[in-house]
Amino acid sequence: MSDDLRELYQEVILDHGKNPRNFHASDDATNEARGNNPLCGDQLVIYIKLDADGKIADASFLGKGCAISMASASMMTDLLKGRSAEEAQHMFEAFHHMCTGEGENVELDEDVEKLKVLSGVREFPTRVKCATLPWHTLVAALKGENEISTE
Repeated sequence: MSDDLRELYQEVILDHGKNPRNFHASDDATNEARGNNPLCGDQLVIYIKLDADGKIADASFLGKGCAISMASASMMTDLLKGRSAEEAQHMFEAFHHMCTGEGENVELDEDVEKLKVLSGVREFPTRVKCATLPWHTLVAALKGENEISTE
């Protein structure tokens, strides 16, 4: 990865980390779950509102954590709106493979390409949990589970 691209990725992560999108509680959420990463201290709650067709009408989060976990949650909640639970699960799997390096040639939908800014965490195994915590918490929420931990 070029230095210019790495710098751009860092700027995007810092922007989402300092100014997270969809950072609020949701009183009308149909699903929610709490996520905890004891290693880094990241804690968050993911709120999902499913419409009558099972599509994600709204997604938001609250929490505290490092820039990577906040950026990941911010970007995730932006990308989920209008998608089905199955599409969200597919996004989780592709994102998880990208972050862990399990899928060298992970194919992401064109509008999900922006998640590649977080792909550098695979070089720092302890940071993989930071980036994937919001996604694991999303999956827990969609399954009706109340809580998840990276440990």
